[in-house]
Amino acid sequence: MIKLTLPTLWQTDDFGLLFLRISSALLVLYVHGLPKLFHWQTELQHIDDPLHFGTTLTLLCALFAEIVCPLFIFLGLWTRLACLPLLFLLLVSMLLVHADWSIEQGQFGWLLMIVFTTIAVSGPGKFTVKIFSIER
Repeated sequence: MIKLTLPTLWQTDDFGLLFLRISSALLVLYVHGLPKLFHWQTELQHIDDPLHFGTTLTLLCALFAEIVCPLFIFLGLWTRLACLPLLFLLLVSMLLVHADWSIEQGQFGWLLMIVFTTIAVSGPGKFTVKIFSIER
């Protein structure tokens, strides 16, 4: 029997959280955030406004949740807090904008909610960027 051994680092929960944070943040940034930013005018014409904030404010909120928050999650800065706008955006999207979708049609959104809820509950793990350090 072949036994595969990995260094201890690869076997930790913290490495799993690092992978989850980085991969999910990059996915949201690449698939949702950057296209909205690069095609601002087109997005303004097509974005739904379920909370009646106006299309500009709605798009700015979406950009915050899909660009700024994933960057914080990627770095492990204020990770739990950064998950909240994303989760709010996903809930509004799935329950108001795409309320007519079946589970199969909305599985990507629901899966993202599961991923970011897991990150919010678990926290960033120990592999994070530290910007404030108080040493005694």
